[in-house]
Amino acid sequence: MAMTLEQAQRVGYTCLKALLRFAFMVANNLVAIPSYVLYLIVLQPLRILDSKSFWYIEGVLFKWLLAMVASWGWWAGYTVVEWGDDVKAVSEDEAMVLVNHQATGDVCTLMMCLQDKGTVVRQMMWLMDHIFKYTNFGIVSLIHGDFFIRQGRTHRDQQLVLLREHLEKYYRSRNRKWIVLFPEGGFLRKRRETSQAFAKKNNLPFLKHVTLPRIGATQVILKTLVAPQENGTPSGGDAVRKESKSKGLQWVIDTTIAYPKAEPIDIQTWILGYRQPTVTHVHYRIFPVKDVPAEPEALTNWLYQRFIEKEDLLTHFYETGAFPPPKGQTKAISREMTLSNLWLVAIQSFAFLSGGMWYCLFQYLYHCLF
Repeated sequence: MAMTLEQAQRVGYTCLKALLRFAFMVANNLVAIPSYVLYLIVLQPLRILDSKSFWYIEGVLFKWLLAMVASWGWWAGYTVVEWGDDVKAVSEDEAMVLVNHQATGDVCTLMMCLQDKGTVVRQMMWLMDHIFKYTNFGIVSLIHGDFFIRQGRTHRDQQLVLLREHLEKYYRSRNRKWIVLFPEGGFLRKRRETSQAFAKKNNLPFLKHVTLPRIGATQVILKTLVAPQENGTPSGGDAVRKESKSKGLQWVIDTTIAYPKAEPIDIQTWILGYRQPTVTHVHYRIFPVKDVPAEPEALTNWLYQRFIEKEDLLTHFYETGAFPPPKGQTKAISREMTLSNLWLVAIQSFAFLSGGMWYCLFQYLYHCLF
C-alpha cells in the first residue's frame, strides 16, 4: 500500500526529530561526562582533606548527570505517574529498592522519578549488570561507587563476596542512603521462560509479568547494611563502628514499573523519542526492615511473595489502566511526578558551559607549553 503525503511527512518529521535528539544526546555526553571527571580530578585535594565534602559535591554532580538523562525522556513526553506509598517520607533514611526489570528504559524511568525525592539520587548506589561498565556512563558509575555484577552460576558466589566487600568499603564511607537492585537478574523477556519452568518444577505460582527473583544480592545487602540492633548480628564490619551515627538499613521499598499495554520503553526510544508521549506508572510499597526475615528460606519466601504481589498489581494495571487501591481503601490515589523545565535547562547550560571552560583551559595550557 502506497504511503500518503501526510504519512511521509510524519515519518520524515519523526526521523528528523530523532536525528536532532541523537545529536543533542551525543553533544550532551561529550561535555557533561568529561566535565564531571575533570571537576573531581581537580577536587582530589579536598578528598584528602575533607572526604565528606568531596562526596557531597560528587553526589550533586551525579544527580545533575542523571537529571540530564531524565530530561531526554521528559522533553519527549515520557512522564511518570506514581502510586502507593509516598517514598519522600523515607528519603533521608537508608533503604533498599527492589525493582522489576523489563527493559533498559527502567533505569531511565528511575533516574527521572527519583529526582524530586530530596537527596536520594545523589546518595544512592546502583547494582547493575557488568556490561554497563563499558558504556559511556560506565566511568561515572565507577567513580560514584556503583557495583557491577556479573550474571551466571559460575560467577554467582564470587560476585556475592565482592558485593559484600564493596558495600563495606564504599557504602557508608561515601554516605550512601539508598541502594537500587533488580532482583530478577535480567530483563523479563529473557528470563520469563526459564523462571516459569523453575516455578512449575518447584510448585510455585506461574508468573507472566515478572519472574521469580534471585535472593543472593538481597541477602548480602541485608546482612551487610542492617544495623546490629535490627537483627542481632554484626553488620557492615568496621564500617558500622566507624559510622556509629548510622541507623543502618531501615526500609525496603518494593517498586513496580508498569508501561501502558505492557510495552516497555528501551534506551533507544528514550534517546530518539520516536514513540508518542507515554505515561509510565510506578507503584511503591514500603516495608520496615525489621519485618523482613533474615533466615535464607524465610527471606526467599518473603521475596517471592513480593513478586507474586507485583504480578497481581501488573495484572490489575493491564486490565484496568490503574493500580488497585491499598487494602481497606476503595480508591487508589495517583500522583503526577513533575520536573522543572527551567531547572533542567539550567543544568544542561551548566554542562555546556563547563565543557567550553575546560576546552578553553586546555587550549590555553597547550599554547603555553608548546
